[in-house]
Amino acid sequence: MALELLYTSLICLAALAGGATSAPLHLQCLDNPPDLTAAGAQAGKVVDDLAGFRAYVTGPVHSDRAIVLASDIFGFEAPLLRQAADKVAEAGYYVVVPDFFNGKPYTGDPSVNITQWIDDHSPVKAARDAKPIFATLKKERKSIIGVGGYCWGVGKFAVEIAKMDEVKAIVISHPSSIVVDDMREVKCPIEILGAQNDTTTPQKFIYQFLHALRKRSDKAPYFGKIFPGVAHGFACRYNSTDPFAVRTAEQALALMLGWFKKYME
Repeated sequence: MALELLYTSLICLAALAGGATSAPLHLQCLDNPPDLTAAGAQAGKVVDDLAGFRAYVTGPVHSDRAIVLASDIFGFEAPLLRQAADKVAEAGYYVVVPDFFNGKPYTGDPSVNITQWIDDHSPVKAARDAKPIFATLKKERKSIIGVGGYCWGVGKFAVEIAKMDEVKAIVISHPSSIVVDDMREVKCPIEILGAQNDTTTPQKFIYQFLHALRKRSDKAPYFGKIFPGVAHGFACRYNSTDPFAVRTAEQALALMLGWFKKYME
């Protein structure tokens, strides 16, 4: 547990130095940042005020089923993230990708203090601040809501939402910042998609999460999968020219959709 808390207390991004002469620990959360200048077809649009948030929205507006997709630290403008949102929408869901960073995502700028950035963008605080989004969706007759997303967005954020009786199901892909005790408080079906080579949330952590879910007395539905040959970020920041990476991301998306279909009908 001590080792687990060491990893998770980093919130996936705090740069640790090993000593006066050693290099900083490499953190996979910062790998393969999205190209925000890349043009791509998008089926949705950006709205300026969804319960106080800017958001990318896509899918059938009259659907009674909604998915909130939470981004990783690079924010809601990432092209691959919006492509994933559009694909989820094709399954009949109204999809919302909020800008939880208020226009200030992490950009990889070396002048930005990443520890301070994390302090300013706490996923736990974001989960509390997001409650009006769920209230607004329910007022718009979205009676069945799920949460999915990546890294920052599906670590503490999704799990904290799942503790509040706000949603019917959550899917967390290459999560961060979670501890075993979180699994004991999740109140809805949860799917966990991990990566074989993830150093942010190693395989053994995924197994610990699943063990905690298995031991729960309420026997809420859960599922976990470790994808071979990939690292943290595989589901949203993959190399789109690598067939294996693309295929793995598509498999993760299919599992997400399958989970939502099973528990949000």
